[in-house]
Amino acid sequence: MPTVRDTTYDLLRAWGLTTVFGNPGSNELPFLDGFPADFRYVLGLHEGAVLAMADGYAQATGRPALVNLHSAAGLGNAMGNLANARASNTPLVVTAGQQARAMIGLGSVLAEPAMTRVPEPHVKWAFEPARAQDVPRALSEAFHLAVLPPAGPVFVSLPLDDWAREVDVDEVAHLGARRVRAAGAATPELVAELAGRLARAQAPALVVGPEVDDERAFATVVALAERLAVPVWTAPTPPRCPFPTRHPLWRGVLPPSIAGVAEHLTGHDLVLVLGAPVFRYHAYRPGPWLPAGAELVAVSADPASAARAAFGDALVADVAAVAAQLLDALPGTPGRPAPAPIERPAEGEPGDAPFRAGGVFALMARTLPRGVRMVNESTSNTSQFWEHLDLAGPRGLFFPAAGGLGFGLPAAVGVALADPGRPVVAVLGDGAVQYGVAGLWTAAQWNLPITFVVLRNGTYGALRGFVDQLGVTGTPGLDLPGVDAVRIAEGYGLPARRIADGAELAAELAAVAPDRGPRLVELPILGETRRLG
Repeated sequence: MPTVRDTTYDLLRAWGLTTVFGNPGSNELPFLDGFPADFRYVLGLHEGAVLAMADGYAQATGRPALVNLHSAAGLGNAMGNLANARASNTPLVVTAGQQARAMIGLGSVLAEPAMTRVPEPHVKWAFEPARAQDVPRALSEAFHLAVLPPAGPVFVSLPLDDWAREVDVDEVAHLGARRVRAAGAATPELVAELAGRLARAQAPALVVGPEVDDERAFATVVALAERLAVPVWTAPTPPRCPFPTRHPLWRGVLPPSIAGVAEHLTGHDLVLVLGAPVFRYHAYRPGPWLPAGAELVAVSADPASAARAAFGDALVADVAAVAAQLLDALPGTPGRPAPAPIERPAEGEPGDAPFRAGGVFALMARTLPRGVRMVNESTSNTSQFWEHLDLAGPRGLFFPAAGGLGFGLPAAVGVALADPGRPVVAVLGDGAVQYGVAGLWTAAQWNLPITFVVLRNGTYGALRGFVDQLGVTGTPGLDLPGVDAVRIAEGYGLPARRIADGAELAAELAAVAPDRGPRLVELPILGETRRLG
């Protein structure tokens, strides 16, 4: 009879999970014994980097990724980026090796009787099979749960002595062929009701979120916005980019505060939110939820976010399906003039360093080749980044959705592994780099087309922005003297340089290409703070 290991690898092939992201320990070695030639193992030097690499890979491909961590301690190392994956609704099958079953209850090294509690609350489901023969079925459940809306990470604890056990063929015969799918269209009555509200509205607006960031939803929502001729905002604190940023209807990103959202939506009587929670605030600036006279309807596949909202109506359904239904139900253009495109800040060519962040991002928009994928973890100048961003399609931008640093650098590795034919530019703060720096080694080992752009302002700039806002003074721990990202990158085997003027920067950005290996450039930038929200 086949073993648990043989059966598991057959299932992973059937599901397309032949890339394993991991950092192995003794508990995981029996799973990796005789590692199949048709699989690839992506080694990360820290479990946090491993999780973020898998997160970036899954977001870029739109398919689940498999993560193999080491015991409870390794799982704990990955928790910060697991929070980002949960907030991004990234479908991950996260596993960790458990001690041999006979050792679990003895307080043994690398044993954790409560292993399934370690990743809570950042997984949809956590399970440890009651017997070895249950491992394949448990992994099947994990795979399907990770993908079903709302997608997200799941966790399975795997005792090390389960892998060599035999499995009854009849028990696992149908697991690889199963399909579990969600059907999320709205009823005709609901579509007619929503279409009627949109048709009657005098000044509707759209707010779009991360559920729109796939090919089908992206194209359908753009078509709906054009049919309605309405302004479109991106929801606050977005982990991805769900609308073309140079489209004349796009208005930018809503601020992450209660009052800020209401101020930006002033003048609109109906707000249709597609694929976003209502809303993910950050800065506490209270006020009315919506401007006077405005109503809100949200469409999302996430029942928890629909129930949690403090205002507005909600429809739990597939966003792409509902948008397509609305396109069919609505008449032609409403006759209202389309809003004028937003004005973007004018930025000249960057001169000598230190640079202004806006000038750097404007140069990126002018210089980078089309099709580049962007990762952003420079949190002190996110607003300048969005002002100049030029993305025309889905799955082109990746951002730490929970706000946890350490996602950006290794996530860029996963994004590049997903499609090495598309170069990646990772924009990172000098503080953020330190949280995921181990990912540089993996980028070098796989010779991935990534340009790591480190914006060095010598401080935790995002926190500087909160100092005045929160009315605090004399705060320690905000400065970062003596950090040299160039020398660090060289130690991991990457070419690296410090940019001194705009011409050097323009040349570096123009050289970004699929056949160019990883490199790091450090840009001294001016410390700029903007009020959040």
